[in-house]
Amino acid sequence: MRAPDWLTARPVAHRGLHDAARGMIENMPAAAAAAIAGNFAVECDIQLSADGEAMVHHDDTLDRLTDGSGALKAKTSAELRQVAFKDTAERMMTLGELCALIGGRVPLLIEVKSRFDGDRKLVARTAEVLASYHGPAAAMSFDPDQVTALRELMPSRPRGIVAERDYTAADWPEATPAQRRDMTHLRHAFRTQPHFVAWWVDDLPAAAPWIARNVFGCPLLTWTVRTPEQRAIAARHADQMIFENFSP
Repeated sequence: MRAPDWLTARPVAHRGLHDAARGMIENMPAAAAAAIAGNFAVECDIQLSADGEAMVHHDDTLDRLTDGSGALKAKTSAELRQVAFKDTAERMMTLGELCALIGGRVPLLIEVKSRFDGDRKLVARTAEVLASYHGPAAAMSFDPDQVTALRELMPSRPRGIVAERDYTAADWPEATPAQRRDMTHLRHAFRTQPHFVAWWVDDLPAAAPWIARNVFGCPLLTWTVRTPEQRAIAARHADQMIFENFSP
């Protein structure tokens, strides 16, 4: 399976087309709706709730973005759906609710968050949700073990690896030294078999994504593009950008 053309056909709004000044917080319904209105693909993050639901949220904790506090994984989906984003009445979505909101109108790019503990429940729940979703959707993760799970549990959906050049213990404390080595230079690629790569824009150009793109034919997305300089790098070295803080 090769990555579909829709994956790189339009810019990807990072966590939706969010704008805190306009009351649209990242990953909330209004940010997704704004991306749809702009005809951009929607990127989102998902975390696992205490009762095994895929919740659309980036952080492990609630404190930065919502009126709640504490670890997301300690709360049920019902509890999380009652937590308001800061300075707004909107609530956290499940992945299923986001799919219903998008309704196949634009592509959906899902980042599976990981604690590098081998737990596949979040991928399993994602597979269940996407089994009944007929719109264009792909999933990706920094964690090669989660990408392997995507390959095994969602073989018909495009999958990708999110990556950068270096993985230090300070930046990646949950990953073991062996896991960090496996992530470096896409060493895992023959095991994970990604259909695409999403690489940090500030680490471009780099050998590993160049080889993936030009030798193995994997489309290259790049994140997170925020400045004109980064946009120029994306145009020169990648097939599409994952952007925020401006409208292309």
